[in-house]
Amino acid sequence: MGNVIFNMSMSLDGYVKATGSTPEEPLGRGGERLHDWAMEPASGNGDLLSGAVSRIGASICGRRTYDDSIRWWQADGPTGPARVPLVVVTHRAPAAPPEGGVYTFVTDGIAEALRQARELAGDKDVSVMGGPDIGCQYLKAGLIDQIGVHLVPVLFGGGTRFFDHLDEEHVQLETVDVTDTPQATHLLYNVLK
Repeated sequence: MGNVIFNMSMSLDGYVKATGSTPEEPLGRGGERLHDWAMEPASGNGDLLSGAVSRIGASICGRRTYDDSIRWWQADGPTGPARVPLVVVTHRAPAAPPEGGVYTFVTDGIAEALRQARELAGDKDVSVMGGPDIGCQYLKAGLIDQIGVHLVPVLFGGGTRFFDHLDEEHVQLETVDVTDTPQATHLLYNVLK
């Protein structure tokens, strides 16, 4: 069984979404800057991204991330042609998901979503992605093995913070890997339980 990894891109001042989020700009005004590193295959970013995708057997996101992103993802999901299964935690499944899509909609909570994602992933990792709310729910429940942060050299000054949804209890981490590129510093931590 692989690891459960909570993985997001973040501005240097701790934001995963800029201010001014709209359906047209779900990451806020200028928030797409957080994903520029993934579009730059030079400097090791492409190898890092393709290596991560090859280790993922399934991903989990919340319904807001699905709704915000489906127009770009279409049937293939966030991994494009790799078509990695995506489990969407929701209160109600959408009426018309894309035909032949990689999506499984789970209305029975985060534990059931993880069970289904692990089943789909086999021996590979499960990536919890999308928004900080769903990831922090898994972290608070003790279900996250690793945290991946793609630290992007930009300051947003406001927006949605990565870890605002945590309780006051400390989460102890152990550094696994640090990869520095001009577009982002990629950090991977084990969550100490």
